[in-house]
Amino acid sequence: MTHWLIAPILIPLLGGILQVFMGYAPISLRRTLAITCTVLMLAATIVLLILASDGSYRVYAFGNWQPPFGIVLVLDRLAALMLVLTSALGLFCHIYASGGADEGNRQFHALFMFQLMGLNMAFMTGDLFNLFVAFEVLLIASYGLLMHGGGTARTVPGLHYVTLNLVGSSLFLIAVGMIYSVTGTLNMADLAVKIPQISGKNLNLVKAGGMMLLVVFSLKAAVLPLCFWLPKAYARATAPVAALFAVMTKVGIYAIIRIYPLIFGEGAGELANLGMDWLFPLALITLSMGVIGALGAKNLKTLVAWQVIISVGTLLAPVALGSVAGLSAALFYLVSTTWTVAALFLVSELVASQRGAAADTIVIAPRMHHRTFLSVLFFIGAVSAAGLPPLSGFFGKLLILQSVAPGAEMAWLWGVVLVGGFLTLIAYSRAGSMVFWWNVDGHLETPEPMNNRVAVSTGMLTCLTILIVFLAGPLSDFTRATAEQVYDNQGYIHILETPMHTPENASPGEVN
Repeated sequence: MTHWLIAPILIPLLGGILQVFMGYAPISLRRTLAITCTVLMLAATIVLLILASDGSYRVYAFGNWQPPFGIVLVLDRLAALMLVLTSALGLFCHIYASGGADEGNRQFHALFMFQLMGLNMAFMTGDLFNLFVAFEVLLIASYGLLMHGGGTARTVPGLHYVTLNLVGSSLFLIAVGMIYSVTGTLNMADLAVKIPQISGKNLNLVKAGGMMLLVVFSLKAAVLPLCFWLPKAYARATAPVAALFAVMTKVGIYAIIRIYPLIFGEGAGELANLGMDWLFPLALITLSMGVIGALGAKNLKTLVAWQVIISVGTLLAPVALGSVAGLSAALFYLVSTTWTVAALFLVSELVASQRGAAADTIVIAPRMHHRTFLSVLFFIGAVSAAGLPPLSGFFGKLLILQSVAPGAEMAWLWGVVLVGGFLTLIAYSRAGSMVFWWNVDGHLETPEPMNNRVAVSTGMLTCLTILIVFLAGPLSDFTRATAEQVYDNQGYIHILETPMHTPENASPGEVN
């Protein structure tokens, strides 16, 4: 049992607790502590990624209580990928926030650290109830972050966000209770063993619980018709918060990927592929709705918020088809779109700070300061988001298109993705040309000087899109191996059979 597994949770937990008691400390000290904790967390997750790359499952049992009775953390390739993705995003968002966005709230960094802790806990837990706990931790922190900066403009979207997530949490608890009443367990590996044995009246109860969980995860992922809360909430949040929230919808997608192939997969008997027939068309409709919203966006942050919904539909469509190739392509695209969308949120805020009263509104205005630098960053993000070569978004969408077998699903997926990509390109072209290219004569009130921290963090996060291109081969190999591991249910179920003190030099497929 390796203690490295608790590092992604323990580091932000301790950092958040220290921040709570340092609310009146100099802001420079709070920023230094926050960035230090995030750097340590990124280093720990990279170590876990290296450990997980051998194909083993590693389990940490709190109090040494063995599954399915104890609280366990499970590390595999999927969890490690999501941890590194989140940690890298969190680091650049934290650096950006230290440029001034964290002012006005003494507990901003505490909330930020607790948000990261909740995200990491969700990616590593091996228990449905602890997944609910992780959701609540990250959601409670997100409520405070969403309202950071004050202003009535954030009150109504924040209220919608809180209300819908409270409803989702209630449904989550009810669904978990229904499943537990039949199976007597909430450990994911144990559920994968017991659910195929269920029959009779209990079958309908578990089916109802499974469908309710799918609704909850769809709400977290912002799947139509549960997506209309997202554009206003994300567009009104401060830039580093909106950028961090780019990974929030991926938590819902992760939960679907983690739970449904394992618990309701091919070996689940009458409950096999539960809800997937509904998920595929809903994903395509969600993608289409996101494109329509992007075409009608009035400012850059709203445009990027609708891009989040576009990415959700693009991700879930191949996942719903239930193939290794589809999941591998979706995971590749997930890494690309998360960092790309987050970078675009930061770029949009920088544009707003340099255009005076015009802010990030998609209108013709006097020429902004630092136009060349900002236009290049926006261009890179827009090209990747629209799925054009040679950036990572193109490779992600290409892999998704190649992953589907010939048939009706292929026709629908290709049609919606290609047409949606073309219309998304139009939306970004319109926004970019009006904001950066077309200018009117006039005087622009002098903007605040661009802080080096916000400029560097935005540029580095944008460059991750380019880095993915150079690492496309290794990343594609890793996502392929990850997809194969996800669909190998027996490897995950083997957690139940292996004590936690198994030597760490176990061969791939075994448990550490």
